[in-house]
Amino acid sequence: MSIPTEPIGSIPRPAELIAAIQDQQANRISAEQFDAIAARAIHDTIRCLEQTGSTVITDGEQTKPSFATYPIAGLANLAPDGAVIPFADGHTRQLPRLAAGPFHCARYASTYLAAAKRITSLPLKQAVISASALSLLYPASGIPGSRDTFLSDLVGEASTDIRQCLEQGADTVQIDFTEGRLSLKLDPSGGLLEDFVALNNRVLGQLSPDEQERTGVHVCPGGDRDSTHSADVDYAGLLPALFRMRVSRFYLQLASESEPERVLRFVREHLAQNPNVRVFVGVVDPIHSAVETPEQVCDRVLRAAEYLPVSQLGSTDDCGFSPFADDTSTSREIAFAKIRARVEGTRLAAEKLAGR
Repeated sequence: MSIPTEPIGSIPRPAELIAAIQDQQANRISAEQFDAIAARAIHDTIRCLEQTGSTVITDGEQTKPSFATYPIAGLANLAPDGAVIPFADGHTRQLPRLAAGPFHCARYASTYLAAAKRITSLPLKQAVISASALSLLYPASGIPGSRDTFLSDLVGEASTDIRQCLEQGADTVQIDFTEGRLSLKLDPSGGLLEDFVALNNRVLGQLSPDEQERTGVHVCPGGDRDSTHSADVDYAGLLPALFRMRVSRFYLQLASESEPERVLRFVREHLAQNPNVRVFVGVVDPIHSAVETPEQVCDRVLRAAEYLPVSQLGSTDDCGFSPFADDTSTSREIAFAKIRARVEGTRLAAEKLAGR
């Protein structure tokens, strides 16, 4: 018996790369110099992930400016004063605002995948940002042209982002949907969440059944500078809508959840109606610096197996370790140590379950 285990995505960048990103933004470094530094970071990240024993890896999102803004970085039709996301410790992140149409991507995630495939033969997972997150770029005051046109453009670009990754050999594609839980803080009625799910399902509806089978969705309460934006929002309000998304894999933050058994009971109810999906439960917490032991991870996987069929169970990280390029709150060494613990602990759990 084996239990699949996968990363969420981002790994803290080396100091050299963080400085190079800042220099690039300030035009203090040539494209050739930046590319050389980025290539070293990607190569080192992939080699370190291979050494953890992972069977599915990522490029660590080393050259993404952030998990959310990589498709739009550098677009000329953006203004800096978009939606503000507050975090529990008081810091904020601000999205840009779409100043004029049409909407299009400046870059697709497949370009990151292509660079990683030149380095490793292991299966690669590619994270993409959700259409619902990008819909927050549209200003409340509107822009010339209709919102419906914007959403149609967005659906087309988001589906292209996923499809290109799959066509270029991604083992799986993960849609980052961290705004799902946040939406219930912004609109406790659930109306915004329903709109988000419907929009993402429009994107997924553009994919073939095989492409949907290789696509998953990740949810968490956000993770940046050791803080979250919506950990106080009850999972119970999110899960019914989440499980209506047309994907076969769900990646749920759980290690940092205060009542994991309660969440697992909700998940069990929904899995009974969705026998063809797999749920990857979070078993390590990137927010806290303490490195989990393999035995702790094993216990968390075994706990999940008490509620969920093993045939529908996987393990993962609660969140990316550095979703924003400038987040240095977690070191690379700690991130890799936590991933090693996840891999080894999941293996131990699989052995114990096989012996029962």
